[in-house]
Amino acid sequence: MSDNNPVTVVESRPGALDTRVSARKARPSYVSTTNACKLCTPIGAALAFRGIEGCVPFLHGSQGCATYMRRYIISHFREPMDIASSSLGEKHAIYGGGPNLKKGILNVMGKYGAKIVGVATTCLTETIGDDVPMILKEFRREFSDLALPHIVFASTPSYSGTHMEGWHAAVRATVEQLVTDKVSENGTVNIMPGFVSPADIRYLKEIATDFGIRPTILPDISETLDGQALEDYETIPSGGTSLEAIREMSGASASIEFGRTLSCLETAGNVLKKRFDMPLYQIGMPIGLRETDRFFQALEAITGRETPQLHQMERGRLVDAYIDGHKYVSGLKAVVYGEADLVIGLTSFLVEIGIRPVLVATGSKDKVFKQAIEEVCKGIALGASLPAIREGVDFFDIAEEAEGLKPDILVGHAKGYKMAREWNIPLVRAGFPNHDRFGGQRILHLGYRGAQSLLDRIINAIIEKKQADSPIGYWYI
Repeated sequence: MSDNNPVTVVESRPGALDTRVSARKARPSYVSTTNACKLCTPIGAALAFRGIEGCVPFLHGSQGCATYMRRYIISHFREPMDIASSSLGEKHAIYGGGPNLKKGILNVMGKYGAKIVGVATTCLTETIGDDVPMILKEFRREFSDLALPHIVFASTPSYSGTHMEGWHAAVRATVEQLVTDKVSENGTVNIMPGFVSPADIRYLKEIATDFGIRPTILPDISETLDGQALEDYETIPSGGTSLEAIREMSGASASIEFGRTLSCLETAGNVLKKRFDMPLYQIGMPIGLRETDRFFQALEAITGRETPQLHQMERGRLVDAYIDGHKYVSGLKAVVYGEADLVIGLTSFLVEIGIRPVLVATGSKDKVFKQAIEEVCKGIALGASLPAIREGVDFFDIAEEAEGLKPDILVGHAKGYKMAREWNIPLVRAGFPNHDRFGGQRILHLGYRGAQSLLDRIINAIIEKKQADSPIGYWYI
């Protein structure tokens, strides 16, 4: 009898076949992941470490992990991306990777002259149980006669999270390990924006400057992952949050963190709050009108100043554009997917402009994702019911459920292209990764200006689809 071919079962004992079939049905089915709607944890840590000045991201694991991540990141940001590796092989899985980690850090010191090395673990080193803090302690003792860089360590096993968990772990580890002493108040404001684009970071700096704030944005990938053309190659790209600024985060007036899912995590902002009794504003990613209003309200509370006229004007133009564009988007159905906090922000924005999200999905598992989606849709979502809310899903799951909902538009990163092509509907790209379009690093998501940009792109995608489907080809729509 073959377990794989129940049709061939021959059973002579009465009732035994029914018992066996029932037992087989009770057995949990194996579910594979098909085209994951998330990325691995260490890639998030590597990206976050890239936003610290003079830092070299270092993966304690196999060479293949670092190679895959470099390739993946480069095709979105179009920038060189060096990630060092301890290059473990089969024997290290048995004897441990400590010697390679130490040798690798020495190589990074010699080749790059790094001020900081951001060490993140991988599945391999977490599984074999390398005690990385102990190895780094040994390293500092063995080479105490050398001018050692700062070494920040984050535990990032990719079998237990997503790239966003890795990103937040790296930011938290940086604050935990480098912001240890209280400095005098310096009038700065800490902003931990999460994984947003370099264009978003530049815009945040502009807003802070207009409020008269000296911001410490951690991490700052605005230059390191979207730099200028240079005649000579920089081994470590210019830019990033400086070590001095990170150390002085304890003297800030307050901290702001973006992300409605952060409330259940131990974040960098929580560390500063507990360690230095620093006010913490944990707000949603400022995408769309209402979430951006909350960000500006936080800035007003911290500074005691009104929102500058420039930004009030941008808000007014955005409201006007909402009114103008309503006829194009009202009542359309959307599927939104990607990392949780971005999906929550995009959902909030879509319901504002009159689009009905019918399915919102993420590959991560967050305790408050469903609650956050319900909150941003409350009192404004079109239709009789909230969207279907799915977490921990892959693109097979998303496609299977979304097809029956017959969406008019997809909003998310490039991995949704296959669905959009099959269903002949527009895909408006947002977030990471975007491998099939140019300028992914310059997509603006945040603030009134980011909402204006997203609105224009969505409406133009709808118009373009109408024109393509029309037998006449109207040019005045």
